Amino acid sequence: MSLKLVRRPKSPNWIIRGTLRGIRIEESTGVADRRAAEEIRAKREAEVLTESVYGRRAVTTFGQAALSYLETGGKRRTGGSKRFLTKVMDYFDKTPLAQIDQDAIDKGARKLYPKASPATRNRQFYTPAAAVIWHAARRGWCERPVIGRPEPGPERVRWLTHEEADRLIAACNEHLRPLAIFLLYTGARAGEALWLDWADLDLLRAHVTFHETKNGRARGVPLHRSVVVALSNLSHRDGPVFRRPDGMPYERPAEDDDEDTSAGTRIKKAFNGACRRAGITDFHPHDCRHTWASWHYQENRDLTALQALGGWLTPKMVMRYAHANKSEFRAGIDRLPGKTGGNLGAGAPSAARKSSKSRA
Repeated sequence: MSLKLVRRPKSPNWIIRGTLRGIRIEESTGVADRRAAEEIRAKREAEVLTESVYGRRAVTTFGQAALSYLETGGKRRTGGSKRFLTKVMDYFDKTPLAQIDQDAIDKGARKLYPKASPATRNRQFYTPAAAVIWHAARRGWCERPVIGRPEPGPERVRWLTHEEADRLIAACNEHLRPLAIFLLYTGARAGEALWLDWADLDLLRAHVTFHETKNGRARGVPLHRSVVVALSNLSHRDGPVFRRPDGMPYERPAEDDDEDTSAGTRIKKAFNGACRRAGITDFHPHDCRHTWASWHYQENRDLTALQALGGWLTPKMVMRYAHANKSEFRAGIDRLPGKTGGNLGAGAPSAARKSSKSRA
């Protein structure tokens, strides 16, 4: 028995109804036009037949898997941005999961983000695509593939000394100075700071809670006394903590603007001006986070605590701050055994060979 188109008395849209290979179907086509409804009916009938013969793996689409992913809290678990996932959903949509392999993902990333950096493609296409596919694999709708990611560019760890940081703070405009202090002494990402609300601050306890984080996991950070003093001098105590020079909050990214992903652009002009006045080059708002992490490691030598306070997901992501502080190992190198190393001169190698021959 094939599926048929019928109409309900109070609905303008055609309904697909019938039983096919023991599967009962009754669902709306969502359209009132008979020709369009017939195309939908034929496609749905083919899907039911394919699924009944080969199983759900053969027919589950990326769009269906993505909806399931969102319904089960996937966005909350991964911290992925809905606007990034939406763009991937629109691209793959009705593509069966069985047809989405490494080549399909690579092509999609290049098509949607032709001029983007590897890091941007990874964050805005590979990560949401992989999250949905792995969600589907856990439910048996497809195999779990190994998805290769774009090779990242050179890792950047730019940080300031305490003296440079003091110069930068002194060079900031009045509205930027509390924010710069906050960034340098909490390790907050620019977006975590710019959209921080007073409800998340406790100056008496010297503590801040970041709810809107990059990875979707809230974290708390103790406040340095410099931060407490800077925030205590602000004139307002409700709503967004940090404001523009005109007293208005910094604007958030538009939901449909995939290019607006950096909160640091909101303060770029003022921040660059402060760096120029302080005589500091090649330093960006996000580098305040690198600075805080480098200072923390220098003082505490505790990568586990640094990872928790900074909100990094893996130890590998904080190891770069240990690598950036190699000068700490100098004392250990100087204590290595051996007394002749410092006396080796131009004639030392030949003297060493002569000594070796005499022993022979």
